[in-house]
Formats: sequence, C-alpha cells, structure tokens
Amino acid sequence: MSEEKAGGSIRVFTLIWLGQFVSLIGSGLTGFALAVWVYLATGSVTKLSLIMLSTAVPGIVMSPIAGVLVDRWDRRKAMILSDSGAAFCTLAIALLLYSGQLQIWHIYVLISISSAFSSFQWPAYSAATTLLVPKKHLGRAAGMVQTAEAASIIISPAAAGFLLITIEVWGVIFIDFATFLFALFTLSLVRVPRPRSTAPSTEKESFLNQVAFGWKYIIARHGLFALLIYFAASNFVFSFMNVLFTPLVLSFSSAAVLGTVLSVGGVGMLLGGITMSAWGGPKRRVNGILGFSVLSGIVLMFAGFRASALLIAAVFSIVFFTGPIINGCSQAIWQTKTAPDVQGRVFSVRRMIAISVTPISYLTAGPLADRVFEPLMAVDGQLAGSIGKIIGTGPGRGIALMFILIGVLMVLITVLSYLYPRLRLLEDELPDMVEDEGSSD
Repeated sequence: MSEEKAGGSIRVFTLIWLGQFVSLIGSGLTGFALAVWVYLATGSVTKLSLIMLSTAVPGIVMSPIAGVLVDRWDRRKAMILSDSGAAFCTLAIALLLYSGQLQIWHIYVLISISSAFSSFQWPAYSAATTLLVPKKHLGRAAGMVQTAEAASIIISPAAAGFLLITIEVWGVIFIDFATFLFALFTLSLVRVPRPRSTAPSTEKESFLNQVAFGWKYIIARHGLFALLIYFAASNFVFSFMNVLFTPLVLSFSSAAVLGTVLSVGGVGMLLGGITMSAWGGPKRRVNGILGFSVLSGIVLMFAGFRASALLIAAVFSIVFFTGPIINGCSQAIWQTKTAPDVQGRVFSVRRMIAISVTPISYLTAGPLADRVFEPLMAVDGQLAGSIGKIIGTGPGRGIALMFILIGVLMVLITVLSYLYPRLRLLEDELPDMVEDEGSSD
C-alpha cells in the first residue's frame, strides 16, 4: 500500500470513528437517563440489572449470525443497518416517554431489539478498521476507539444530569436519536474495501457451517482461545461492577454526584485511551493485558472501604485508565492474528463467548446485593461485628463488600492465566495474518 493510499484509508477510518464517537455520546446520554429513571422509579437493583440483561442476551444470540453476514456484506452497509435499527428503537422509547406511556417492559423489549441490531456493529467496525489501518497502527486505532468511549463517559453523564432537569428524559433520548443520524451521515460518505479471500469458498457451504467457522478458527489456535476464555472470566467478574456501581454511589449520595463520579472516572479512561493512541501498547501486548488487569483488580478493592465519592472517583479513574490499554492490546492481537476476510465470523464468535457469561452476572448481582450482602452488612447484620468494623454498616455496605471481592477475584484470575504458556506466548506462537503495510485493495 502506498503512503498516499494509506493516508486516504486512515482518513476514511477517522471519519467513521467520528460518527461513531458522536453516536456513543448519545447512547451514553440514554444509558444514564434510563438507569436513573428506572432505579429512582422502582428502587430495585434487580430491575436495573434486567435492563442490562436485555442489552446483552439478544446480542449474544445474534452474534454468530451477524458475523457470517458481515463477512458476506459490505462492512459499511452492515454498520448502516446496525445504526438504523438502533436509531428506530431509540426514537420509539423517546416517543413513549413523551406521551407518558412508557412502561418498564417497553424498555426491555426495545433495548432487546436494539441489541440485536447492534450485534452487527462491533464485528463490522472492527473488521473495517483492519482493512483501513496499517498493521503497525492497529494498537493506536484501538486506542482511538477507546478514547471515544472514554470521552462519552465524561461528557454523557454530566450532560445527561443537566439535560434531565431542562428537557426531561424523553428529550435526552431524542438527542441520542439525532446522534445516530449523524453516524449514518458519516457512513454515507465513505467506502470500505473488501478483503482478499484466504478461507475456502463458502458458496456451497451451509449457513450453519459458516456460523460454526468462527468457533473452529479460534479453538484451532490455542493462544487465541486462552485469551478469549480469560476475557470471558474477566467480563463475568466486572459485569457485577457494572450493575452495582450506580446503587453503590446512590446509597450515600445523589444522581448529580453519580454523574460527577462517572465523569471523573471517564477522565481516567480518556487518558488511558490517549495513552494507547499515542503509545500503541507494549511490544508484548499480552503483558499489557495481564499487567494492567492486575493493577485494575488491586485498585478496585479500595472502592469498598469507605462511602466516599472522592475515594470512589479516584479508584474508578485508575480502573478506567487501564481499560483502554487492556482492550486496545487485546484488539490489536486479534486483528493481527486473524485473517481479514474471516474477521466478521471470528470476531462475532469471540464477542459472543466473551460476553456470554455477563447475563449470569446481571441476573445474580441484584439478588445477591438485595438478599445476601446488604442484609449481611446491615447495622444488625451477621458481618456487622467483623467486616463491618472495617468498611462500615448500613445501606450500600453490602455492595461495597462485593466490590472488594470483585477486585480479589480479578487479581486471582489474571495470575492463574499468566501461568498458562499458550496465553503467555501466543504472540510468538501464532503468525501475523495482516500485511505490514496495511490492508488489501
């Protein structure tokens, strides 16, 4: 690939990235507004976790099918389909809210449909990035994606907290719909090249066999399979944190403080994304994944020791800082070690397995908090005289104990994973599948 052509491809990637960045901000507005609306309306962690379940399960079910179609279709068109479907669901929620007819079950149904459409987004976006960005810059591209997510975490909660007062929840969600339109506009301006074929022709192969291809590709490469299982285990543990973070902060503070804490944590993620964009990650990316995961787990334990917004903000700024580096290193490994023409199928299966355990976390986090840990850490709870003397008792302290345990489990999982040589040495044992100069024509 010539320097001029490479520069043009990077500009195309940057334009796509810009559209997705704006859309991420909109989705963050909706996520924050709906989480606060549901929790304050019901007071139930379980009902809040069911929204997250509705987000996860359809995407898991649809992922293998989406992967096959992404490899068959133009990847730009797959992203357009994904954004269009999600935009429709967002508009429906806004209109139901505006008319005063929104019920909790409406949210579950519409978010589930949106999740099914979104299952096309990630593999198409990731596979398109491999085609547009030279191999040596894939780590930086992953950092840019993480930076966009971080910026949305900073901007969205703070903006949503203000907008909830001025234009109410329906107005906030309608802004999200407008950001989808912007993302669709940017996609209409670009073209994504098709990859060279490296896999056998699938014309005579059944659709079911094509769905299974991604799984067979991964398990044939033990290092990638080990990396996938590690992320599945990590996601299982950290998904508890996703459910419990909002009730932890709201147990001793307000929605405004929650938004501020999220924004401060987002600053950490933004700095991590910028760092990854400029640095590209360590030479041995597996070490970057495992090393920063241990740091994240150790720091997370401190979130449970005091009911302090300042402490929790500091903890999450560090935890969020590690996220872009961990995810960026992982993404660069997968993009480099997977042939571009099969990345839709492989990445979809990868995503399906990596997040397939999160519904278990979403289903169990609420009941564990409401029925087990919160009663244990009540003023007269069974652990009040022991652990309660260290981290305190009362509302939210059971959730705080869960945060400490999440950190411990994260460190333990990472240390055990490092001891497995196929994971530790995967960059040495598996060949690169992407040309040094970048993508094919």
